[in-house]
Amino acid sequence: MRIPSGVSGFDELIQGGFLPRRLYVLSGPPGSGKTTFTAQFIAEGLRNGEQCMYITMHETEEELINDMSSFDFGFETLTNSDGFRYINLVSPKGKHLLNQFSQSGSTSNVQSLTDKIVAFVNSRQVDRLVIDSTMLLRLFFANGSEEMTRFLTALKQGDATTLLISEMTDPSSYSDEHFLAHGVVFFHNYLEATGMTRGIQVIKMRGTNIDCDIRSLSFTDNGLVVDPRSKVDL
Repeated sequence: MRIPSGVSGFDELIQGGFLPRRLYVLSGPPGSGKTTFTAQFIAEGLRNGEQCMYITMHETEEELINDMSSFDFGFETLTNSDGFRYINLVSPKGKHLLNQFSQSGSTSNVQSLTDKIVAFVNSRQVDRLVIDSTMLLRLFFANGSEEMTRFLTALKQGDATTLLISEMTDPSSYSDEHFLAHGVVFFHNYLEATGMTRGIQVIKMRGTNIDCDIRSLSFTDNGLVVDPRSKVDL
């Protein structure tokens, strides 16, 4: 069974949707559509009665909902349901929630944070999980790749289908999360004299036939729309 992304046209690029219970990385420059994609992913899950969670470290739930309210895919209404959880890890509420899942004997603050997040996600039987973002995670994981690897490996062992936002802007450059993830999707935007050209590219997708071509991506009233038959040269 495949997991529909909620983004019109995208699932045609990956044989009908994401494989469940896997980790996927969304990379690209600012303003390229990563957050909107994850919001549509969450909205699709909530429409299907799934348990969904959004973990961040910078914006409030109100800010995200306000940003998505300009689209017509129903994010504001859907996130009022009992199936949605929003956690800002640096807010007092976020810290309180995670402290409920503190495990004694942790050998480091990083291990403690990893254990708390994974335990909280598993306790809620989350079907769809979004984490925003790797840049902010690295503020917690000061010792770099080893700590990030431990965190992502723990996430991969859970039952959630996870989208992890990455700020990397070079599709030819790879980081730890790209190697560890089951799939990598890259967002492009390129400013030309005639305006902004946008594209989306599936660089890696285990268990799925892909071609790695860049397809046309656009913002519409209904959110992001992919044209799977339109290839883009950037």
